[in-house]
Order: sequence, then structure tokens, then C-alpha cells
Amino acid sequence: MEYTTIPGIGLEVSRIGLGTWAIGGWMWGGTDEEQSVRCIQAALDQGINCIDTAPVYGFGRSEEIVGRALKEYGHRGSIILASKVGLEWDEQGRVFRNSRPERINEEIDASLKRLGTEYIDLYQIHWPDPQVPFEETAGALLRLQEQGKIRAIGVSNYAPDQMDAFRNGAQLSTCQPPYNLFERAIEETVLPYCKQNGVVLLSYGALCRGLLSGRMNRDRRFQGDDLRKVDPKFKEPRFSQYLEAAGKLQELARERFGKDLLHMAVRWILDRDVQIALWGARRPEQLEPLPDIVHWNLSFEDLRSIDRIIGETVKDPIGPDFMAPPARRV
Repeated sequence: MEYTTIPGIGLEVSRIGLGTWAIGGWMWGGTDEEQSVRCIQAALDQGINCIDTAPVYGFGRSEEIVGRALKEYGHRGSIILASKVGLEWDEQGRVFRNSRPERINEEIDASLKRLGTEYIDLYQIHWPDPQVPFEETAGALLRLQEQGKIRAIGVSNYAPDQMDAFRNGAQLSTCQPPYNLFERAIEETVLPYCKQNGVVLLSYGALCRGLLSGRMNRDRRFQGDDLRKVDPKFKEPRFSQYLEAAGKLQELARERFGKDLLHMAVRWILDRDVQIALWGARRPEQLEPLPDIVHWNLSFEDLRSIDRIIGETVKDPIGPDFMAPPARRV
């Protein structure tokens, strides 16, 4: 495994972290708790020591499963546990942004209980809340840090100007945006900002909801509340464009590196000034590609070949904006 550091956390952090949105089941067609626990523990066995979760993932379910897995595994002091705050939901499962200090104080205690821990290593505002001054939200997290409930402060899905305002209230250690071969909006804004200001990037969506797994095909059907039923990338004509790109990228990965698209897709992120790539998995066997991701690099020519394939095949690209929850009703 490759490792890096996060300001405020006195441990080296694996450059690949385990994302647990799918483990929560919500918007991913349900969950299998026993299998999910084994997946988390398998990740830890393979050198991944950063586990990222959030209350909204299954409305507490993901945090509960992560908490059980860590309790059974032990070694809490060597694991970087990252969670989030700032979203609320109603009885119909509708999600809204809420970063009021009162909400943050409620959520931290609920998360600590579900996770079965006395502290969270990295606590992140899940989405920017336009109805609360960012300095006020940062101040609420700073107080939690002073109380010893959290160790480092992060944000997710924030723009540079929002991070600027947030940093007036607390030290900002990390930013978590979406980033993968097909979703690159941060390259012109968030990525250079974080690099210039010493903010660690840990990106989510490494495999673009499975499009970069190398296993997606046109016959795939999504059931229940699966997020991909409403994802514009999985609707024609875009779906065929992205599948064609994935197929050609798979050929490139095998011909040039003797690896699969999944390996190249995650490696691409790690070679793009991103310190940590979150990789979603919920079955132990999904972690088998891990050894072929670390300890190699893409050349400038490799990056150009990748860009050329995507430019030639994806004629109607679209980002992940559909995932953004609305501001709460006042």
C-alpha cells in the first residue's frame, strides 16, 4: 500500500480508502450486513486503513455496519475513521442540507454511538449549506475538535470560494470532491486550489458508479432505489458512449500495462495530485484488484492516450450534479 498524511491526524493514511456508501444500502439496492463486515475487515487486512462513511448512507446503517466491523477487528488506534455531517432527512427519505451548529451537535453524538467510538479522525461537512455562514459551520466543528470528539476537519463537495470562507473559522485539512476519468470538473478549480493551499484531496466515485469497473454492459438493469436509475450517464445515448469509452480504455490498460481498466482508473486518480482515492466496495472479492493498483505510475503519454480515447467516444459528457441534495426548506 502507498501512504500519505492528513494534517491533524498523527498516522499515515492509505492512499486508497474504502468508501461505504453502497454498504449502507440506500440508493444501491439494499445491503448484506455480514458480507459488508467481511469486506471492511478484508480492506484492513490488505493495508487500507482509511474507512469513509456518513450518517446519510442508509440513514445510519453504514455507520452501524462500520462500527460493528471495527469493533470485531480491533486496533482502533491504527484506523483512520472518516465520517460526515450536515445532511438531514425526513420520514419519506428526502434529504436536505443542514449545517446549523445545533444539527452538527446532534449528529456527532449519534455518529459516535453508531460507530462505537469516542472520536472520529476526520469529520467532514457533507455538502455546503448556503443558508448557514461557512465560518459559523467551521466554528461548530472547531469546538468539537477542542472537545476531542474529532481530530481533523474536512469538507465535501465545496467550491474554492466556499473553502476560503470556511477556513476563516477553522483549519481545513481535507476536501472530498467527485473525481474520476469521466468526471473531471475539479481540475480547473478545486484541484489547483487545494494544491496551492495545502488541503488534502480525497476523492470519491473512483469507478464512476461502476462504469469504470470493466464489468458494465448494455444488458445491465438496475433495480429498486439504485442511484443509477436516475443517473444521466446510464441513459441513452450517453450510456453507449461511456460504455464504448470504457471498452477502449480496457484495451489500452491490457495492451500497455497488462492490467484491467479498474486498475488504471484508480491509478489515474492517484497520479493526478490527489492524495487519497476512495474506492467503494461491499464484497471482499471486490478488493482483489488492490495489489495491481499501487506502486506504479502512468506516463505523460499514457495520460494523453486516455484523454484521446475519451474525447473520441464521449460526445455528450455530463457530470455528477444530479446527486446534489437541495437546501432545506425554511
